[in-house]
Amino acid sequence: MRKSLIDQLCCPIDKNELQLRVFKTDENQDVLEGLMTCTQCGRYYPIVYGVPIMTPDEYREKALEEPLLNQWGLTLRDTGPNRFLLENP
Repeated sequence: MRKSLIDQLCCPIDKNELQLRVFKTDENQDVLEGLMTCTQCGRYYPIVYGVPIMTPDEYREKALEEPLLNQWGLTLRDTGPNRFLLENP
């Protein structure tokens, strides 16, 4: 994902802007691994293999995302099965 794309994306839940954290880039400085976090509601959306994953909460599985977050040094907040918030945003 190109870093400039963040200016065109918004949180699919509340339409607020997203903050980007980059964990891995390629030789062109495109984001291969990263995390977008909503500035209003605090939901996170990972970037995996350069693809932003922005599916609604009800279609996501914490068990699949948790290992990736742990790899980045982040943990999930215990908010129930359908809320995707970080413990330490």
